[in-house]
Amino acid sequence: MVGLTAVPAFAQKTKLTVYTALENDQLDPFKKAFEADNPGIEIAWVRDSTGVVTAKLIAEKDNPRADVIWGLAASSTALFATMGMIEPYAPKGVEALKPMFRSGKTPDTWVGMDAYLSLVCFNTAEGKKGNKPVPTSWADLTKPDYKDSIVMPNPASSGTGYLTIAAWLQIMGEEAGWKYMDALHQNIAQYIHSGSAPCVQAAKGERLIGIGLDMRGASEKTKGAPIDLIVPKEGLGWELEATAIMKGTKNLDAAKKLADWAVTKKANELYAKTYAVVALPGVKAAPVNYPVNAEPAMIKNDMEWMAKNRERILAEWTKRYDGKSAPKK
Repeated sequence: MVGLTAVPAFAQKTKLTVYTALENDQLDPFKKAFEADNPGIEIAWVRDSTGVVTAKLIAEKDNPRADVIWGLAASSTALFATMGMIEPYAPKGVEALKPMFRSGKTPDTWVGMDAYLSLVCFNTAEGKKGNKPVPTSWADLTKPDYKDSIVMPNPASSGTGYLTIAAWLQIMGEEAGWKYMDALHQNIAQYIHSGSAPCVQAAKGERLIGIGLDMRGASEKTKGAPIDLIVPKEGLGWELEATAIMKGTKNLDAAKKLADWAVTKKANELYAKTYAVVALPGVKAAPVNYPVNAEPAMIKNDMEWMAKNRERILAEWTKRYDGKSAPKK
């Protein structure tokens, strides 16, 4: 009698534990696309918000459970690299990416996927009603015309809020940056706990101006909201979502395959379904009503500085401005 044939060991799939802050609706398409090209590897997602995933990875530093990060803020990933938590690796084809989407280390400690930006959403209907000028710069937002008319994300609870204030401090220098925020604070109606909500409130006419996420502004305008998306002339703050391999992974070969795949054209086309600015030149998202001058206005952003100074900056911000924060739900 012929015995049953044992399944050869090499046919077993490698399970890759991937920590992410990607939106839930992105997870399935990413997993399916990667696994179709890498049938020997299976992704097991661990998903939460950026802050929670960052804290979890730091707590697990001495006993890492993640193999790979795919879709977490580059500033968080840069912080992990300074803590010795990342396995440096230059994915195949990485040299084709836009320079700002690379860590600047040799080999790379992280590689960017897509970028999200913070800009100004201005309600033109409300502006006409109140005879308010259209701002063209961050400096303009301190004018008395906009008293109690501006909402922005609270940087202590929103990544969009933090990238916004980190940009001001880098553009202006720390002393002038805090002076600017002191003046802006006079015109702030509220600091809210969301990167999307400020442009939504401006779109509804609840506020004249919202400082918030680029893609949310474009989407509200496309729905018919009377808003202008303004790119201030001093430049825009931004953050990247990044991919990195965790030091100590027992699945290094599979992790490298994911890092390689994450920089491909196919992967960038997936990123472009959600973001206007992606890592690979030539992959165009061009969402309707997205300002063409947004990507060229991205400032020279130091991710490592953003990561290392985060706690200090947020403590100072909270001390100065928390009185106008929205109540937490």
